[in-house]
Amino acid sequence: MPVTSDVPAVRVSNTTKRYGRVIALNDVNFEVRSGELFALLGPNGAGKTTLIHILCTIHGSDEGRTEIFGVDTAKHPRRARRHLGVVFQEPSLDGRLTVAENLDFHGRIYGVPGALRRQRIPELLELVELAEWRDHLVSQLSTGMKRRLEIARALVHDSKLLILDEPTVGLDAQTRERMWVYLQRLRRERDLTVLVTTHYIDEVEVCDRICIVDHGEVLALDTPERLKQDHGAVIVRVEPDDADAEKGIREAYPERVAPGAGGLVVEVGTDAEAERFVEAWGTYARTLTVEKPSLETVFLSLTGQGTPRPGSRSPR
Repeated sequence: MPVTSDVPAVRVSNTTKRYGRVIALNDVNFEVRSGELFALLGPNGAGKTTLIHILCTIHGSDEGRTEIFGVDTAKHPRRARRHLGVVFQEPSLDGRLTVAENLDFHGRIYGVPGALRRQRIPELLELVELAEWRDHLVSQLSTGMKRRLEIARALVHDSKLLILDEPTVGLDAQTRERMWVYLQRLRRERDLTVLVTTHYIDEVEVCDRICIVDHGEVLALDTPERLKQDHGAVIVRVEPDDADAEKGIREAYPERVAPGAGGLVVEVGTDAEAERFVEAWGTYARTLTVEKPSLETVFLSLTGQGTPRPGSRSPR
């Protein structure tokens, strides 16, 4: 089936997945438009990786349907995989082969003709800034370089959808930032659709749309700005003077307080409520800051920072 812009790159319809009594995905529905940079954002255990495994045809769903550019992943898994390039959480490169040999081996598996492989491999290595390392063993690369090589490998067979499952886990902040720069370049230069899962809130500001998931359910899906408008809240970060002050704040905001770095994070909701908080508790705090709505407050409002609901468990 040819890929056309009016066909969604991904369509997930009423998809449910269970592991025994545990519901990993619960009637999930969304679409990823062709050409989008789309993020699945959620805490560990939200169901992101389970969903990726279904899209990549590693697992099947118990109910519902998933499609890649109109191809049913359950009925036609090989056709669906022709459109896919995937970078999983766990490294999957062969450290005994060189950088170029890893790409060549992948191309052979996907039936890419030899002449096209010889043309495409140098282009991809230039794109991810690994051209000078083409003849080095993969075992000699840093973690960040290996991740870039995995992205290049995912594109050897001319995939139209790049799926990355937690691609920046284990990377330092500078390498994480560069990784997103590469993804933006790939979109521009190869007309790619990119689907990324992450639990790093700061990474998804650049995405076209964000789907927030938790406990196997879609909680919200929209652009970053609309999510802030519809679900964001004013929060207060406070470091109480002592245990009595902390207890008082927790009792005053029993459903809206969570642990934060060095203190508490309190979802006050509005500027007026923030002023009342400062008047009531300002003299009992070592430090206190008021923050406007952000994706972090959206995430906090919808998921409680990933704190499990009582009696609820979910695999990745």
